[in-house]
Amino acid sequence: MTLSSPLPARAISGSSVPFFDGSAQTEQLMPEIRQAIERVLRSQRFILGEEVFAFEREIADYLGVRHAIGVSSCTDALTISLSALGIGPGDEVLTTPYTFFATTGAILRVGATPVFVDIDARTFNLDPTQARRAITPRTRAILPVHLFGQAADTDALRALAEEHSLAIIEDAAQALGATRRGKRVGALGHIACFSFFPTKNLGAFGDGGLVATNDDALADTARMLRNHGFSPKHHSRTLGGNFRLDALQAAILRVKLPELERWNAERRAHAERYRAALGPVAGLVLPTEDSNHRHVYNQFVVRTRERDALATWLREHEIGTERYYPFPIHLQEACARLGYARGDFPVAEACARECLALPIYPELETRMVDAVSSRILEFFAR
Repeated sequence: MTLSSPLPARAISGSSVPFFDGSAQTEQLMPEIRQAIERVLRSQRFILGEEVFAFEREIADYLGVRHAIGVSSCTDALTISLSALGIGPGDEVLTTPYTFFATTGAILRVGATPVFVDIDARTFNLDPTQARRAITPRTRAILPVHLFGQAADTDALRALAEEHSLAIIEDAAQALGATRRGKRVGALGHIACFSFFPTKNLGAFGDGGLVATNDDALADTARMLRNHGFSPKHHSRTLGGNFRLDALQAAILRVKLPELERWNAERRAHAERYRAALGPVAGLVLPTEDSNHRHVYNQFVVRTRERDALATWLREHEIGTERYYPFPIHLQEACARLGYARGDFPVAEACARECLALPIYPELETRMVDAVSSRILEFFAR
């Protein structure tokens, strides 16, 4: 296949492209953010309080769920969700070996056993067919990750869960605003977890997370668990922790939430521009999106056997990239006791060797997308 011609030199002269840069977004919203911070300072309510509760109402409405519980991080949201479901020692949770470690770490932290399932080579998400084969009498839940901003096949996973009386815990850290069949992630399982890490589609000015559910009992338990198990105050009904979302972060997120749909649309527009420029490149696999999904591109991840050389080439031309994820979880030291070996999950292992994330964020300029594409075309044309 013939490669497209590189873009004109003027598209890339004198410019670098950072992998992520949130400064423009912050600058645009600075007056509203200052007002929100000053509102919290005047209230002197820094822990929970009306600012957090208002954000919870607003994001629950956005997600289409009854309950949203602001917490300190997505890692803590995962731990809370597993604990709220009563999952612990002796229980197994099916999950993916190709994601950020926090997903597995939360399962280990509650004393349960992660059981890994290989991924779909096209979507990078948990493969439902292989999940079926991994179920045992000890399986209590399936924990899919909506990786890179695309919803997992929750239709198939939900049917499997119902057949075996399992819970579905959505790790939606990278996918706020993504949909499947018109329904937002966060409302596709029994309980869901989100991240507000600064690089996420909705980013705070520090750590933050969310638990979302339509189950009243799970919501009540999650609220207790985030605050030392208290209900009422100073009465610990269960063993919880200090997993609360700061009021300052909630106030900032309230400013940003109304912009999320626009920002996600801009991410999708950048993805389409990448796709149009890079589609003809032999040896480069681009992210796919089927008609049942709306991908929100927290990352735009390509696959190539020349991943490391491409990353080096782009770095030499002042273009930032990230290797997501270079070490599959089943081969990491923290999981050695689980007994997995190289070759157990060939698709996940291939993705760990071959995947590279390109810059994609709302404030990325068209000329910057073109610059990245041009350099990639040059690399493959050499």
